[in-house]
Amino acid sequence: MNYRHAFHAGNFADVFKHAVLARILVHLGEKAAPFRVIDTHAGAGLYDLTAEPATRTGEWRDGIGRLFDAALPEDIRALLAPYLAAVSAANPGGGLRRYPGSPLIALNLMRPQDRLVACELEPGAAAALAAHLRRDSRARAVKIDGWVALNAYVPPKERRGLVLIDPPYEEKREFARMTDALAAAQRKWATGIFLLWYPIKERSGPDRLAAALRRGAAAKTAPRILRAEVEWTPQASGRLSGVGLIVVNPPWRLAEEMGEHLLPTLQSVLAPPVVGRVRIDWLAGHP
Repeated sequence: MNYRHAFHAGNFADVFKHAVLARILVHLGEKAAPFRVIDTHAGAGLYDLTAEPATRTGEWRDGIGRLFDAALPEDIRALLAPYLAAVSAANPGGGLRRYPGSPLIALNLMRPQDRLVACELEPGAAAALAAHLRRDSRARAVKIDGWVALNAYVPPKERRGLVLIDPPYEEKREFARMTDALAAAQRKWATGIFLLWYPIKERSGPDRLAAALRRGAAAKTAPRILRAEVEWTPQASGRLSGVGLIVVNPPWRLAEEMGEHLLPTLQSVLAPPVVGRVRIDWLAGHP
């Protein structure tokens, strides 16, 4: 595997994904019962924005670098506060030198009774992840293929929780694999929340994934499936032109938060100054 997230940590895609992840965890925390977070492709856990990979691309400067000190309306800042607090916690001296991956963002929003299983296969990232989580008794880092982990750790003993599926999309059949793995996991844990991230470089992969989820939902009692996408440039030459999220069994206020507040704000603050598009719709189970 050649993908190294250190080059991309804190970019637009990370901000979009992690802001929504934080909102889901806030909603899970509104009930006293414990929940489980399963992060199938967890990465290294924490990224140095002053190190060579991050400085070479500079992607974080147009992501968290823009948002961290942006002047935001009060209601938007309140929605983003849990996410931004997690970023601040990774920078105890102030400023913005490090960026937390999804496992550390989750831990920052979890309570003593909640648990995290963070999975990573790449040896260097797995070792770094284990080091970052070692001192927190709520978390367990496991060196395992994320797709194997999805089958092994679902369902957890807790009835409530979230599975984050965020593969590197290096393989051509990653979208098809996502469809099959999600269907199997959702059959095992029908009440779990599943958060899927994907890049948009062309429309065929994302559109096939959406169509497959629609067909699957139509064949059984449909879960609620929410899709959100932000695109900022036309698709060209396989370059990243947007990002998408799919949420299975989303918390009931999430669609409103995303559609009316978060997505338009993130697009306006972070996206390059070109015509872009925000889409949020229901693939199944519209309430």
